[in-house]
Amino acid sequence: MSLWLTHPLLLPGLIVFITIVLWATSLLPEFITALLFFAVAMIAKIAPPEIIFGGFASSAFWLVFSGFVLGVAIRKTGLADRAARAVSARLSDSWLLMVGSVVLLSYALAFVMPSNMGRIALLMPVVAAMAHRAGIAEGTRPWYGLALAVGFGTFQLSATILPANVPNLVMSGAAEGSYGIHLNYLPYLLLHTPVLGLLKGAILVGLICWLFPGKPVPPREHPAAEPMSRAEIRLSWMLAVVLGLWVTESLHGIGPAWVGLAAAVVTLLPRVGFITSDEFASGVNMRTCIYVAGILGLATTVTHTGIGRTVGEALLAVMPLDAANPFTSFVALTGITSALNFIMTANGVPALYTTLADSFSQATGFPLLSTIMIQVLGYSTPLLPYQASPIVVAMGLGGVPAKAGLKLCLALALVTFVVLLPLDYGWYRLLGQL
Repeated sequence: MSLWLTHPLLLPGLIVFITIVLWATSLLPEFITALLFFAVAMIAKIAPPEIIFGGFASSAFWLVFSGFVLGVAIRKTGLADRAARAVSARLSDSWLLMVGSVVLLSYALAFVMPSNMGRIALLMPVVAAMAHRAGIAEGTRPWYGLALAVGFGTFQLSATILPANVPNLVMSGAAEGSYGIHLNYLPYLLLHTPVLGLLKGAILVGLICWLFPGKPVPPREHPAAEPMSRAEIRLSWMLAVVLGLWVTESLHGIGPAWVGLAAAVVTLLPRVGFITSDEFASGVNMRTCIYVAGILGLATTVTHTGIGRTVGEALLAVMPLDAANPFTSFVALTGITSALNFIMTANGVPALYTTLADSFSQATGFPLLSTIMIQVLGYSTPLLPYQASPIVVAMGLGGVPAKAGLKLCLALALVTFVVLLPLDYGWYRLLGQL
């Protein structure tokens, strides 16, 4: 017993465990749990400050922040309502069509825009305006469904597009750094899109329509659109420049976060910008920003302290990995990814799983590349909202309660693991990957 009490991972593990439990159960508001983690982790000195507070230096944090600022500007200028008017007449005829269109738009935008947070920031004001025109009030179950359609469609489905998701990029970098394996765009798309993109997207639409039923009312009158104001024209040009810089990141090397931050600063400038200091204070949800920083800080702390590697090696020892039972091994590898998702969140899982992939490959007899690819199903299917920061951001922007996000997370995960996992295994076999 005394050995356990003196184990170097006992205190960090206890702090991480309590933080995860508080986030999972919502016993405290999420941002308070994040602040509590920062305070206790610093007092206990479980990691250096630059690790614990690493979330604030992360590009994901600044994408969230800039997304909130740009969202306020898009709503204030009327650009969101104008975009909503352009599409609401055709997409509000039925709830299935409306939800399906939002999910499809979230997925399609991932092919041209590399940032989850940026896509959510652009889509949420437009979807909110579209919902308002269809008679769906914010704070209602149908509105929660639309907000979650943006968050889940953006994060879960974009996992099938290599450069459109942070965990994908982490996995790609780890595979190249550890094994010299370079992941290619089209083979990756072919491997994951049929099951984890198209089928999962259809299931997501069905679950939202079932769990969050709504009856949109198509606008009866379609007044002629007024000419765009000077503010709308200026903001449209700025957003076009931002989108262009996001899409061409590989050419100029400036990350989406810093492009978004620069745009947010322009948005806030006196006389030049679009929103005032008071509108910034009331419109930017700093609670969600702190929550995201806490999630990212927790993930870096888990990696730094060695908790993640210890858990990964323990899972390797107990999971039924056997070359004679390939389907069981496939399920076990997915289970390992899902278990790591609890302590490292989606952004951190690929960094650890990929470094252990060679051991997994030897134990299962799967090719190394296929072993690396199997984790996509696991980290793209969170069981709890906090495991995927883009979903958290969408919930924050939409004012979605934790219970609603948890309900959809669990329902989609259940269908994914029961229905889609066997289909994904069959697709791997059909392509000769296993």
